[in-house]
Amino acid sequence: MDFLSLFLMDFVKQLQSPTLGFLIGGMVIAALGSELVIPEAINQIIVFMLLMKIGLTGGQAIRNSNLTEMVIPAASAVAVGVLVVFIARYTLAKLPKVNTVDAIATGGLFGAVSGSTMAAALTLLEEQNMPYEAWAAALYPFMDIPALVTAIVVANIYLSKKKRSAAGESLSKQTVAAGDYPSSRQEYLSKQQPADNRVKIWPIVQESLQGPALSAMLLGIALGLFTQPESVYKSFYDPLFRGLLSILMLVMGMEAWSRLGELRKVAQWYVVYSVVGPLVHGFIAFGLGMIAHYTTGFSLGGVVILAVIASSSSDISGPPTLRAGIPSANPSAYIGASTAIGTPIAIGLGIPLFLGLAQAIGGG
Repeated sequence: MDFLSLFLMDFVKQLQSPTLGFLIGGMVIAALGSELVIPEAINQIIVFMLLMKIGLTGGQAIRNSNLTEMVIPAASAVAVGVLVVFIARYTLAKLPKVNTVDAIATGGLFGAVSGSTMAAALTLLEEQNMPYEAWAAALYPFMDIPALVTAIVVANIYLSKKKRSAAGESLSKQTVAAGDYPSSRQEYLSKQQPADNRVKIWPIVQESLQGPALSAMLLGIALGLFTQPESVYKSFYDPLFRGLLSILMLVMGMEAWSRLGELRKVAQWYVVYSVVGPLVHGFIAFGLGMIAHYTTGFSLGGVVILAVIASSSSDISGPPTLRAGIPSANPSAYIGASTAIGTPIAIGLGIPLFLGLAQAIGGG
């Protein structure tokens, strides 16, 4: 009963929060045919500012913290990011009318992290006076990068195997017609296939790290670690954070409405996955976070952050990275599922759910 009441209170509060309010507002004005447009250049500046602020916060906290305390939470973040991709690979990809590559890309996007969702969770934790490690925001790249890299590698391995299988079937037909034996098939394949069919992982990692979103995040962490940015942080980045976040959510709401129409054209299973997936991913991360809580003293607020970023789906770093890494995947599938459904579920339902659960465990 305590958990239910806490959840309902946080759920109502989250529905009234500026973060979700601006997201829904963007969807409403887009549905009404508004011609409001936020220039892309301004949107990029806003994203940069938000990620820099989050990075600076994490970097300063890491500098002043015991790094051994981060080991289990960081390892949990990596594990969840990788696991989400395989969950999509062996659940969503097996459903009717779902393209395997599209499903893998969707898993990558849902395994990666939404900076705006994490920012919304941090804001609510502060409003609820629930303490958390400041370095918890630095868990972002530990989940984000492994998820995107895993999705790209798994998709490329699948496509490579599919291509070899298609080549083998084609040759089998030719050899049967010509009366050849399997030895000639092997000889043919050895000539047709490149000498090295392995997917090179480092270029994928390098491309992910060089992406604008992760670059901004990692730059903020580095500056927070190795410089003294407190004066700039307090006078510039921190005061503007919530206002810039509200504008970003408005833009996301408008994009979500446009993607919703595209999502209907793909497969209805993406809708089911977008509703169920964020909660499943969040509960997995919550469980791992509780292990860290009982073994290392990881705060319940930190557990909430870990669960929220696991339930989120990337809205900043993921889409451009996946477009470049898996060009054959359909963006309407993975971006539509993420922006139109996954993000509202993570913000409107996931944040109050995991916050209420943590408050119930902690005694309110």
